[in-house]
Amino acid sequence: MYGIISSSLNLHSIIVLIGGVVILYTATREILHMMNLDDLEHDSREPQSLKISITWIVAMNLIFSFDSILSAMALSDVFWVMALAIIISGVLMIWLADRVSIFLQKNRMYEVLGLFILFVVGIMLLSEGGHLAHLHLFGHLITPMSKATFYFVIGILVLTDIVKTRYQKKLLNLGITTGFKIIN
Repeated sequence: MYGIISSSLNLHSIIVLIGGVVILYTATREILHMMNLDDLEHDSREPQSLKISITWIVAMNLIFSFDSILSAMALSDVFWVMALAIIISGVLMIWLADRVSIFLQKNRMYEVLGLFILFVVGIMLLSEGGHLAHLHLFGHLITPMSKATFYFVIGILVLTDIVKTRYQKKLLNLGITTGFKIIN
């Protein structure tokens, strides 16, 4: 009998578990913030400077790249290939950050989709970290979410968003209000 919780943690599993918790916390906080309609009208958050945003992007990329580094080390012994891939991903994140931000400001509904995808990524990381740590909850071993399940859930989220957006446009074209205020 394992009891309520048992595990054999290692550095890799701890990093993946912490990453999952951080992503789940961030996605949940932002989703709850979006649901609070009073905050939408009086958003008290100060806009971050570009320098602070880039610093956070680089820091998060470095933190979450550690798991990728461990995986790459398991797949390849060629250091320069691993280093180049990490550098390219960091540069792409910095280069695309403003474009993604502008797109999301113009298309606010995709922000909700992105947050729910982020939420699913957090769950996937928690299940992967739990598996790496041989985590047992109430005597049951935590198994990682399969990639097929992950892509299926993401596909359903995207499909739902597409259908909802088209339906909402049809209603607006017919002059029917949905009760939701559209923010552009």
